[in-house]
Amino acid sequence: MMELSKLSTFRVGGPAKKLVFATDEKEIIAAVESAENESILIMGAGSNLLISDQGFDGTVIVIKSTGSSLDQDSCSGGTITVSAGENWESFVERTVEQGFSGLESMSGIPGTVGAVPIQNVGAYGHEVAEFIARVRTYDRLREEIVTFTANQCGFGYRTSLFKEEPNRWVVLDVTFQLKVGKLSAPIMYRELANELGVEIGSRVEVEKCRAAVLKLRKSKGMLLDETDPDTWSAGSFFTNPVVSTSVAKSLPEEAPRWLVGDNKIKVSAAWLLQNSGMARGDRIGGAGISSKHVLALCNTDNATAQEITELAKKARKAVKDHFGITLTPEVRLIGLTLD
Repeated sequence: MMELSKLSTFRVGGPAKKLVFATDEKEIIAAVESAENESILIMGAGSNLLISDQGFDGTVIVIKSTGSSLDQDSCSGGTITVSAGENWESFVERTVEQGFSGLESMSGIPGTVGAVPIQNVGAYGHEVAEFIARVRTYDRLREEIVTFTANQCGFGYRTSLFKEEPNRWVVLDVTFQLKVGKLSAPIMYRELANELGVEIGSRVEVEKCRAAVLKLRKSKGMLLDETDPDTWSAGSFFTNPVVSTSVAKSLPEEAPRWLVGDNKIKVSAAWLLQNSGMARGDRIGGAGISSKHVLALCNTDNATAQEITELAKKARKAVKDHFGITLTPEVRLIGLTLD
């Protein structure tokens, strides 16, 4: 049996009871249906999963479908439908090369196209939900194909209805609505604006924005590199917590925060960790906090999944003890828990 560590960016994970590589929509649906009532795990690039050392006692379906179609006009821009197994970074790169704008701030994010609506992936001030027109899925419960428009997807900060019911929905393809143009979407994130030397809300050349994002991600160990253990991770392990204004007021004034809705404030998880006694380079066994970014937990030296989990528990407890805030993992845990 193949160890799932070979399919995970964490490079950990035991064997699957059954492993299926599905190369097109027909094979995806057949694999799901053949599993019947057995547990299934859908994998793309394995870049947002932490799988237990015992593996997965069910069917793992690795989505390898490829292909895309483009409908473009001078008024509405481009409507691009992309198969779930396409590499996300390669797709973003193609959109920039073909003269589209919108996805450039999400350059360099590892994973597949089918995974991005599940997590409502975002970076540097933008979320993929802004650019999704529809998501086509297979409903395991009703055994039929169901298409969702963007406003039916239940998108929120790093979540969607697909994430809420992971054992029901299997993404088959995603349709994006992008603008044609040489200028990026508005620069909405201070760090990126500083890197570009512009004000918040400005637009720059799409290629320039993409290059700046890739530079920032590389500096944080957020670009996969076979030679760099700092990148053997799932990127940010925790989401930025969204708290009430009363909780936010209890934090030191220097704690970064952003208003995200009525009585809701988003707080920097990285700041919370750094100010709870956690530091870059901290380790438990072979698991470590990245030397480049405190939010990234890494397989620095032949770590086990359990060691990475224990490090995550330690980090989570430190923030809870210091600030009374419970961090939520952005990474999906398979056969593991932080409780």
